[in-house]
Amino acid sequence: MAKLGKRTRAAREAFAGKENLSVEDAVALVKANATAKFDETVEVAMNLGVDPRHADQMVRGVVGLPNGTGKDVRVAVFARGPKAEEAKAAGADIVGAEDLMETIQGGTIDFDRCIATPDMMPIVGRLGKILGPRNLMPNPKVGTVTMDVADAVKAAKGGEVQFKAEKAGVVHAGVGKASFDADKLAENVRAFVGAVAKAKPSGAKGTYMKKISLASTMGPGVSIDVSNAAGE
Repeated sequence: MAKLGKRTRAAREAFAGKENLSVEDAVALVKANATAKFDETVEVAMNLGVDPRHADQMVRGVVGLPNGTGKDVRVAVFARGPKAEEAKAAGADIVGAEDLMETIQGGTIDFDRCIATPDMMPIVGRLGKILGPRNLMPNPKVGTVTMDVADAVKAAKGGEVQFKAEKAGVVHAGVGKASFDADKLAENVRAFVGAVAKAKPSGAKGTYMKKISLASTMGPGVSIDVSNAAGE
């Protein structure tokens, strides 16, 4: 078995025996042990009582974090003419049509969010097998297929986070940086959990929120009291 480094061993010892904490206590613990040489991302993972293989149990949505993500989000927009100009003016990093499709088909995906005007979807649709597994496919349900490309770009740049349940019913997202003030991180965590709670699908049976964990990029995770995080 590989020998644990001092930092990893110290973090595990700090987390030992601690579980089902309040959001504030979990944030304080994760922040105190985020000691990597870079500003670690604080990530929340939620284990939900759903099977996303069934359409009526899919959990999907978008939430604007009140204090942003701390991440420089690169945005690509599929648009032509005036809408392409609007996207560029709003701060989009990449704007195109067939040329952008060919770039992506060639294996270059240099963006974190993809937005498209409705008329571009026949082109974007050809990229489903590439963008879909990466959760980058534009979707009207989360506001990334829209004629209002300027607002969509600004929202993506300003701390909007998309979420989608994976096969095992897990939803996860970065909710800020370890350098954020603790109260701002806690506010972001509660906003994310609240959005997932509101996205409860009609087909969900039994316990919806089973477990919530918080961790930094390089640190161990700690469980959060579900009723505390969801404000029940």
